[in-house]
Amino acid sequence: MVMKLLIVESPGKIKKLKGILGSDWIVKASVGHIRELANDGKDSLGFDLGLHQIDCRYIPRSPQAKQTISDLRAATKKAKQVFLATDPDREGETIAWHLQDALHLKKAQRVVYTEITDRAVKAAVSNPRPLNQALVDAGRCRDCLDKLVGYRGSPLVWSLNNGAKSVGRVQSATLHLICQREREIQAFTSQDYWSVFVDYQEGFRAFYHGSSSPSHPEQSSIDDAGASVASPESTRVLSEAEAERLVGIAQAESHTIERIEGKLSPKQPPAPFITSSLQQAAGSRQKFSPERTMEVAQKLYEKGLITYMRTDSVQLSPDFCQAARSWLQANDSKNVPQKVAKQRSKKGAQEAHEAIRPTELTKSSEGLKQELPEDEFKLYVLIWMRAISSQCKPAQIRKTKVLIRSGPIQWQAKGQVVEFKGYSKYWQDISADKQLPVLQDGQQLRVQQVGHEQKQTQPPSRFTEPKLVQIMEKKGIGRPSTYATTIKTLKLRQYVEVLKKQLQPTMMGLEVDEFMGKALPELLEAKFTAQMEGQLDLISEGKQDWQQYLISWNQSYFEPALGKAVSTLPAPKPGQYPERKLQKSRTKCPLCNQALSKVPTKSKKVKKGFFLKCQQGCETEPGKELVMFWSSRNKAWQQPGGSGTGEGLKAPKLTEYVCPACDLKLEEYFYTKDGQQKSLLRCSSAATREDRKHKDVVYFQSKGAWWSPKFGVLGEEAER
Repeated sequence: MVMKLLIVESPGKIKKLKGILGSDWIVKASVGHIRELANDGKDSLGFDLGLHQIDCRYIPRSPQAKQTISDLRAATKKAKQVFLATDPDREGETIAWHLQDALHLKKAQRVVYTEITDRAVKAAVSNPRPLNQALVDAGRCRDCLDKLVGYRGSPLVWSLNNGAKSVGRVQSATLHLICQREREIQAFTSQDYWSVFVDYQEGFRAFYHGSSSPSHPEQSSIDDAGASVASPESTRVLSEAEAERLVGIAQAESHTIERIEGKLSPKQPPAPFITSSLQQAAGSRQKFSPERTMEVAQKLYEKGLITYMRTDSVQLSPDFCQAARSWLQANDSKNVPQKVAKQRSKKGAQEAHEAIRPTELTKSSEGLKQELPEDEFKLYVLIWMRAISSQCKPAQIRKTKVLIRSGPIQWQAKGQVVEFKGYSKYWQDISADKQLPVLQDGQQLRVQQVGHEQKQTQPPSRFTEPKLVQIMEKKGIGRPSTYATTIKTLKLRQYVEVLKKQLQPTMMGLEVDEFMGKALPELLEAKFTAQMEGQLDLISEGKQDWQQYLISWNQSYFEPALGKAVSTLPAPKPGQYPERKLQKSRTKCPLCNQALSKVPTKSKKVKKGFFLKCQQGCETEPGKELVMFWSSRNKAWQQPGGSGTGEGLKAPKLTEYVCPACDLKLEEYFYTKDGQQKSLLRCSSAATREDRKHKDVVYFQSKGAWWSPKFGVLGEEAER
């Protein structure tokens, strides 16, 4: 039997592909990248930048990768033909090139498919192509560029002596966005304003919309502080006296409808998902991090349920568009548009790729719900809904605006009614109906009450992870395959932390960003980073030589910029830095009840990269300042020796109560909160406490009993 070898990236695809291709095929996995740039030569770059060319040296990424290369070489000797089926993007093409080079393949054939289905895979292996050298060049250039910036730029921040480890081409620009927003929040000064309204007996509310009197300028229709907040329904009034004056006029004058404006507005269907929009939607609707979204999407792709999930194109295949149209004709005929709906991809998108969509529209949702883990099913439904909605008719929304006059004051009421749901039947992104009563021009209205509400302008909000992905895409920082990994790196470096689902820079992150703003300011500019991505795109299109670009970029910008950074910002000796302003934590000192400060440290023994210290001078004993360290075992801040307060904490105590998730005994666990000792009940098995079934197994003391938000009150007959 003539054997054929197909090499893919992920082992998770092997079973599915073997079932498609049959017994005369061997399917092996490279497990992602098998090689990386060596750590030798100048600055351990693993490549030499000459005047006209670049000499790269590659090594196996790990001992496991070295063994994988050996195993794949043995497999190639048994095969008549070798096909490289790495992922259908720039990174996948580069991995295929490394496989060809490392396995000494002369007749390797590249196959590309964007879905793991019988039709797509068999069509791909029947039509192999040579490697796309332009894509390979772009991938190799990115690898060299990122290592050059990281390895030569990172030593600059080591001099901060605060635990900072690295800088990066995409990483630093992304961190700058987060730090910029934090500085805007810190500099923000809130402003009081008043929203003035009238409630009518006819059954609706109107808001102050302006005054024709020029003698009272204390009003504003914009946020004078420049904050990015939702517009109020009332034109903003800037003093309580002015709000009271308007209320007085409204109470004294009659109210007449000046005019009613109404129009039917279509709202077009959303485009099917690309990588960034999938991460945003999964974040806002399912609370997935970008990293989690991509992990789940990868599993759906490997199971043949969706198309490839790293894409920036909104194009859909003609076959899918026709299948969607047929499904709608059979199940929702009123929602079939006259012609196939098409969306336009952004400039620079790889049009050869498809958007993210289900491979088959007619799979039973009930069957999939039984087969798939919960997160996979949720993400699949999200992708299915978005794809089908993109092929529907627009929604039709009736918008009504009523303008009312009382003396010199104008009031406004708005209504919105969805007259035809269209695509929103599957993808709900339209606010709820706000129905106004039947009204007429010139109608006299009866006032029920007039009032005002005091409000404050709010600072811009911190970025959530999905929102940051949206900003990165908009500004051209990174590419679909890098959004999630960039954010993950910032968290691992402890430059940012997630608080209440928002990204907040740590003191270390702010210091690194401030330092880089002086040392290498261009690397922080989104426009500069986006231009570099544009050059990589030109290389991938065969319009730019990668070695010439990288040599020129290093000579004209990076080398001089590094020299300037080193000469103008010499690193001081340890101890020469003034004491930094320490970031406050939410944990309070058990002795003085003031917020403890976060003290960064490079010690690997200290979890989280910092410990807590009381800056009020509290001492646990003469000469010893009060400090607290994070206990991974107890999930709490404790003083050295396990003490959470000055009095010390008791060890967990076994009870006779039974865990509702596993039937083991519950233990009473003691902790501190706001300087007070408290306790709760949890499962006594530390190994099982982390699994999903135990997520809600926690009982608190309430009115003399143990109470759980999910399981209610425990029986009082058992001994504690």
